[in-house]
Amino acid sequence: MVKNSKRKSSDDSGAIVSDNDSHIGSSNTKNTAPALRSVNEEVETADNLQCEDPFEDVYEEDDASYEDVYESSGDEDDEYMEAMTEGDTSAAAAAAATTTTTKEEPKLPPPINTNDGELQPAQIKTWNPFMGNTTGEQLEMDETAYKMHHALTPEWPSLTLDIVPDAHLGENRTRFPHTVTMVVGTQADKRGKNKLSVLRMSDLCRIPGSGREKTEKELDDEMLGDAWKHENDDDSDSSSSDEEAEEEELDPVLENYSFPHSGGGINRIRVCPHNPSVVGVWGENGEVSLYDIGGAIDMLDRSSLSSNARKNDGNLAMNKEVRKMRKDPFFVYSGHSTEGYAIDWSRVTPGRLATADCDGNIHIWNATHPVTPNDIVAKYGNKSQSSPWSNSSFQVEPMYAAHGDNLDNPSVEDLQWSPTEATVLASAECGGYVRIYDIRCPGKAMISNKIHSGGADVNVISWNKLVGNLLATGGDDGKCWSAIIIVPSSSSSKVPSCTLILTHLPFSSSSPGSFSVFDLRNFQTSDASIPPKPLARFHSHRTPITSLEWHPTDESMIAVSDDNGTYVYDLSIEEDDPENNMNEEEAAVEGVIPPQLLFVHSGSDMTKEVHWHPQIPSCIATTSLSGYSVFIPSNL
Repeated sequence: MVKNSKRKSSDDSGAIVSDNDSHIGSSNTKNTAPALRSVNEEVETADNLQCEDPFEDVYEEDDASYEDVYESSGDEDDEYMEAMTEGDTSAAAAAAATTTTTKEEPKLPPPINTNDGELQPAQIKTWNPFMGNTTGEQLEMDETAYKMHHALTPEWPSLTLDIVPDAHLGENRTRFPHTVTMVVGTQADKRGKNKLSVLRMSDLCRIPGSGREKTEKELDDEMLGDAWKHENDDDSDSSSSDEEAEEEELDPVLENYSFPHSGGGINRIRVCPHNPSVVGVWGENGEVSLYDIGGAIDMLDRSSLSSNARKNDGNLAMNKEVRKMRKDPFFVYSGHSTEGYAIDWSRVTPGRLATADCDGNIHIWNATHPVTPNDIVAKYGNKSQSSPWSNSSFQVEPMYAAHGDNLDNPSVEDLQWSPTEATVLASAECGGYVRIYDIRCPGKAMISNKIHSGGADVNVISWNKLVGNLLATGGDDGKCWSAIIIVPSSSSSKVPSCTLILTHLPFSSSSPGSFSVFDLRNFQTSDASIPPKPLARFHSHRTPITSLEWHPTDESMIAVSDDNGTYVYDLSIEEDDPENNMNEEEAAVEGVIPPQLLFVHSGSDMTKEVHWHPQIPSCIATTSLSGYSVFIPSNL
């Protein structure tokens, strides 16, 4: 009996050999592996028994090696043999010479594709908000960038909106779900379809899983690792998951009440800060109307489904009497020569209003009776909740006309009352002018400066309510810088030096925009022809600035909008390397992102106005051609 244990040989032949040299009987013939046997040994005899190997390898010899295949194609040898057969010695000699040349210079093998059979990796491009969407692709929202985000598409677009403070839910509301009330004005296709609407959006929950404050256990896990076991681990997990599940079950609720506006499209809306029931409306027919929306607010308070309202002040909301509603405006002023956009209520003097038109005229309004709710109740009492407002509630006085230095385009685009002075206001005008007025001196501006030397319009202004000497302006800056990098064709150094050339293009109707921040203590210049130097100026926007507003509780934060989106800046952030700060021209190069930019909200079509919610920290509301958005960034 023969016992064989087969294994691979370590030699290059790959043959299978035996582990032991067993002998049969008295024969001294050595067993040889089948692959190594000669032809004479293939015949099986009693002295040469053959054992079949089921694992025997089969080897196929190639006709030519890889090098032989690519060394010569063989066509030259065929030509030589064919010429010799025909007796053409000259052709045979030429073929032989070609063969020799080919062998001296062998053909290189084709490159091996290392990604053969694999998909090419997708090219990842970083999206730059200041470069625009040049590829025509549609942006997708990253939900992790928001704590809360809700959007609404109305029947008609709106150029303007304003936030209505809530009297019952309190200040500094951080707990979800939220309730937001705002007024909007439409731009309908027909004059008679326009309306002033009061929108109440309640049960606005956070995006599931994003922006939630981390629990004590989660903070410990981050510092100590997974091996850390927190006390009451299961209880904390279940409580946080139950809280999230409760929020996810709530669906947003929208309620609205509308007032017809016979003056056509609505250009601008502003809510009176001392009495949110009074709303000023600039119409495209050149009239300024005042509405009393107190009855609509009472009705929405009673029917509100907000869990916060029921939990905090539900009895008051359900038992509150609804004031009588008047659908038409209680005061209509037709003293302006044309339509306008500038309107603002004073935050120092209750019931003081300023309006301006496209002819450069500024009119000042003053209430003739108490404005605040407490003062109204103290003087008139409840009287069945009747409205005290009438067509004699305000007295309007034309105060300022167009200035001689800007008669070609005198339109006043925006107005802002001082947050600390009862008689001081600022105006933003076409032609690049910003003026400061004191209504105790009618007919002239106290300070007048052309901040845009090229004559680009100043569209909007915002007065910082926490730091009274800071004024922000936004408009068409009239500058468009293109960067051209020139690299020398030859250089002695390994890395050639580059030259950056900035090309200044003149502004046009589609010019990029800028916003600036001025210190009013240094706003007046000795030479009127020299524009005042701002504390900061940002040229990165590719379209004109349409709105801006300072944060109500953070003195250095500001929200800015242009046609492409909404941006949040923190002006307290400085460059990491102060020695390499960019100058104004370098910062204006297309695509440069300033370090002060904290957040970008895009996806809306032609954003027109942005506002911070005064009672919900870092909550922003915007209006655009595509609709309304209410959101809280995750990093604020």
